Amino acid sequence: MSKFIYHNPVLLEKSVCELITDPNGIYVDATYGGGGHSRELLCRLTKKGRLFAFDQDIDSKQNLIDDARFFFINSNFKHLKKYLNHYDVYEVSGIIADFGVSSYQLDVPLRGFSTMKDGPLDMRMNQGSNLTAESVVNNYERKKLCKILKEYGQVNQAKEIANKIVSHRKTKPIKSTKELVRVVENSHGKFSKYKVLAKIFQSIRIEVNNELEVIKQLLSQASELVKTRGRMVCISYHSLEDRLIKNFFRSGSFDNKDNRDFFGNVQKPFKKIGGLIVPGANEVKKNKRARSAKMRIAEKI
Repeated sequence: MSKFIYHNPVLLEKSVCELITDPNGIYVDATYGGGGHSRELLCRLTKKGRLFAFDQDIDSKQNLIDDARFFFINSNFKHLKKYLNHYDVYEVSGIIADFGVSSYQLDVPLRGFSTMKDGPLDMRMNQGSNLTAESVVNNYERKKLCKILKEYGQVNQAKEIANKIVSHRKTKPIKSTKELVRVVENSHGKFSKYKVLAKIFQSIRIEVNNELEVIKQLLSQASELVKTRGRMVCISYHSLEDRLIKNFFRSGSFDNKDNRDFFGNVQKPFKKIGGLIVPGANEVKKNKRARSAKMRIAEKI
């Protein structure tokens, strides 16, 4: 495959600036993608600094950085501790994670992430995974389809859409993104057609990649790996991701319930730094995909 170009990451300058507390330290880019965050991090680290980048998407290897301080790990970030321990790394100065689908993944029809481009119903971030969007759409029972549409896409018309999918696939399997769009068309009611389609695709994508669960695993491992006064920076693109991050930074749990010790003291690994950060008008103007981004920063206690 020839080299490809990723768009610049959202909130690049701000995220990297907030992350680095020790230019000599060890850092992790949990969602490497096109390497935008990693390149900026390496520019700010000294010769002693090290950077470990994770990405399960094999296509991300086309943009690797030639730098002795840089180590790329072609794996899901849920295996963070396992791989860092392999390199004898047991604590880090900071972790950055830019969740969601990359511009590259959306722009390549064969990946099946976009509602606007015709391609196979794939949606796998790891092309070696067994579960695809086609399998979800054609094999999940009606009740389970309705559940993921409601929980992962917050789709108001979940029952109607699940019924349409199940009814259509009885005569012909749904194999492409455009076929799925045609099947669920006119299910948007008073809501924007494109917003409803985006929610449908989001819910299927989250199911295919088990996205919320792996975010939980990353945050839990980060609480053990990040050293005292080290930082974690997370950028999310929908409320389900942001809620997990916000709750964990606030209380150390994902359900927003305080973890307390025997004496009633709240036990939490991080304290939040500042409030919610969103892209400015100029950045959104240059990159429309930035409009839904939310960044949160926390420091290890």
